[in-house]
Amino acid sequence: MNKAITDGIVFNPLPFAAGLGVWSSGNGTPGSDTYAVSGTGVFVAADQDFAGCLEVLKTAPVSYVRYMGETPILPGCYLHVKARVKAVGGPLPAVRISGWAGQTGGAQVPGLPAFGPAVQLTAYGEVVEVTAIIATADRTGVDMVWTGADYGHLGVDLTGPSGGLVRVDDIEITDVSSLFTRDLIALVDVRDYGAKGDGVTDDSAAFDAADAAAAGRTVMVPAGDYLLANSVTMENRVKFEGRIVQAAQHRFILQRDYNYDTYLEAFEDEELAFKKAYQALINFADHESLDLSGRRILLSEPLDMQGCDPDTVRFETRRVIRNGQFQPADGAAWDSSVTISQASYSASDNTRLTNVVNIATIPVGSLVQGNGVGREVYVTAVNVSAQTLELSNALYDAEGSQEFTFTRFKYMLDFSGYEKLSQFILDDIEFQGRGVASGIMMAPDGFTFQLRDCFINKPKDRGLTSPGRGCQGMMIDRCQLISDEQAVPVAARVSVGFNANANDVKIRDNRVSKFKHFCVLSGAGSLISGNHWFHGDDEVNGVRKGGIVITLLNPKSIFTGNYCDNNFIEWTNEHSSEPALGSQFSFGGMTITGNMFTTNDVADWFNFIVIKPYGPNHYINGFAVLGNVFRSLNGRIDRVEHVDTTFADLDFSRTRGLEFAGNTFHNVNERVANPVTLSHTQATEATTWVMDTDDFLPFGGRAKYVESVMPDGQITNAGGTRVHDLPWAVGEQGPSWQSVHLNWSQPVKGKVRYQVRMDETDD
Repeated sequence: MNKAITDGIVFNPLPFAAGLGVWSSGNGTPGSDTYAVSGTGVFVAADQDFAGCLEVLKTAPVSYVRYMGETPILPGCYLHVKARVKAVGGPLPAVRISGWAGQTGGAQVPGLPAFGPAVQLTAYGEVVEVTAIIATADRTGVDMVWTGADYGHLGVDLTGPSGGLVRVDDIEITDVSSLFTRDLIALVDVRDYGAKGDGVTDDSAAFDAADAAAAGRTVMVPAGDYLLANSVTMENRVKFEGRIVQAAQHRFILQRDYNYDTYLEAFEDEELAFKKAYQALINFADHESLDLSGRRILLSEPLDMQGCDPDTVRFETRRVIRNGQFQPADGAAWDSSVTISQASYSASDNTRLTNVVNIATIPVGSLVQGNGVGREVYVTAVNVSAQTLELSNALYDAEGSQEFTFTRFKYMLDFSGYEKLSQFILDDIEFQGRGVASGIMMAPDGFTFQLRDCFINKPKDRGLTSPGRGCQGMMIDRCQLISDEQAVPVAARVSVGFNANANDVKIRDNRVSKFKHFCVLSGAGSLISGNHWFHGDDEVNGVRKGGIVITLLNPKSIFTGNYCDNNFIEWTNEHSSEPALGSQFSFGGMTITGNMFTTNDVADWFNFIVIKPYGPNHYINGFAVLGNVFRSLNGRIDRVEHVDTTFADLDFSRTRGLEFAGNTFHNVNERVANPVTLSHTQATEATTWVMDTDDFLPFGGRAKYVESVMPDGQITNAGGTRVHDLPWAVGEQGPSWQSVHLNWSQPVKGKVRYQVRMDETDD
């Protein structure tokens, strides 16, 4: 582009023939001496080489020929200044293009070069051409970089010995921008606005100026390293050939073409590009999501998400990262850190450890293990000065002082540096752990974190970890979690899909394969629907673990439409500091309905539903198991439900509100139900019929009540006469309280069908 053509700008000075009153022997500014009055220069109308020229007698160390007109200096415009000169007498001087740089208002711009390269005259009568290129951009080929100048008084200098006589042809100034810029209509070059690209000079102001001038055009960042020592926001599209260098605390926000690919072009480093793109995501309101452009990002170390923008410790506005893959590179950065330290615990302050030795070595998010510590207990906060640790859950039997083990797994995305992070979504992302790294560590606090349509493949230790209450209202939808322990027997597995400590978790339509546990849930209000989790192995009579572990006595949760494959639902109260029954709810508030349960190649004592009290006197109080399918393949199992009495048994005298009905059983020996319908045949006459419920009541519960009795055929006395008396029943008979007595007015025999309940049904 040529400004003289496109904008009608006149760059060439007036010829000397037009009068010497506009040619200064000084710096060219208004009021400076002109050759019309100085006496040291005259116009020569006829010269064999020049068609009119200025003849100058050099009388000073530097003699100036400056045009007094204001030649405009424009960003993106490159001016080629040319002068033809020859010596005609006296000492031979050197000649150079020169100028005085000014700003609007008349002030000189300080610090700018005043002249270009000099040419020494060596012979009389020889025509010599001197040139220089003036522009605002510091780039190869520019002789005088005038960043910040608005105009100039341009001309030539004569240097060297005085007394020489020199003739100067008309000075020419032409726009040669086309030699430097590809297409100025579409591109705005940051170097035209002063960017150096040397990796040392702060180019922030130049980027701001170029972006302001672009007005919808693309800003060009040529090859080089551009240091941005401040935050910069680009409103226009940017094309990168060079690399951006910027500290973590400063932000580089691209409002157009905001995606990972653009940041990768800008920073030329996969991890750094993601960090800066994420930083922009949480600091710019016009974008709600970061598209990873389908890229795989190879990570050399865990990504400290809060460290991407150190000034932000709480963020609670909806944001999404989508459409890409994270994968760890091999290296020691992914090795778990382990600290063994002594600490004290009191049930009266049940989520805190005190007097923690070497506390500074224990990071937030560490898994806590020790005597009396339940599963998936994590460090939520660290107070080094007070020597206290806050825990995600209470400990069931850890009163006093002991040594605890604190293990910090390493996660590809680690949000634990935030105080609180809410409404954050990871969408359509694959976390390819490769057995090297875990997946995601959540923030200690927050709500409605969502993982949807994601794949967590082969995490080393954990798929997703909540170290505190950041999982409040968490949603995990349509994801696949595949462990790195596919060939490892169940008994030897250590990995866990995820955990949650807070309430209202939604786990829907996921597929999960061969972890030690699918998940450990310690909050209330969970909805688990449409999932398939399978955790078997190829062992004959193999051990199975709890697929989903519920650790709250009254979780107010529903399982529906799931496929529980080669594992069981385990219900405990291991996250209670007072595991014995007190004033709290006991085991209740849960419904398991419309699910498929299957297993194969297991011992006959395997069960699909296991309740494990960690303290005495607990009982069932509101539990429904309805309409499920239970199936065992390659062998039979005794029953589908069980109480693990490692610590304590249930008190079946207090069972209330247990509904266990409408289920189907395949290869299950004891088809339990409550109420259960049974039959009894009395072969000899008796006044009291002793009717044993055997193991047909769930969990081996007591036969508390007979709800109904119906004779199946005739009831007769010793004389063979039919008896029409109405019998009365007594429950909880026998040494295990699993028999009922049916009492008649006289000794009778016959057959009855009857229905027994193991629970109280009224409040």
